[in-house]
Amino acid sequence: MPIFVIQKHYARRTHYDLRLEMNGVLKSWAIPKEPPTKPGIKRLAIEMEDHELSYADFEGVIPEGMYGAGKVEMWDRGEYEMDEKEDGELAFFLRGKKLNGRYCLVRFEKDKWFFFRC
Repeated sequence: MPIFVIQKHYARRTHYDLRLEMNGVLKSWAIPKEPPTKPGIKRLAIEMEDHELSYADFEGVIPEGMYGAGKVEMWDRGEYEMDEKEDGELAFFLRGKKLNGRYCLVRFEKDKWFFFRC
């Protein structure tokens, strides 16, 4: 089963990085506010560049002067099962320590998505 991770990233602005294992990489979205645990709360998710699978275990500090400088810590991790996958819409079941249930990512602009429990 593929994995997901959410890393809390204390960069210039603190945010959460949602990463889903797909096609041998981690598809990534930056979420400016804490991911929702209850239905009815939508969060902005900005699509970012893919990361290597090895990045799923990264915790530490990205040095000043490097892209994404700041502390990175694990916020949640687990496995997920894709339920629906269409252009601009993903629905999947997360099985993590903090997030459990069916979640959706819905694109509303080029690289901007909504992330919510659905």
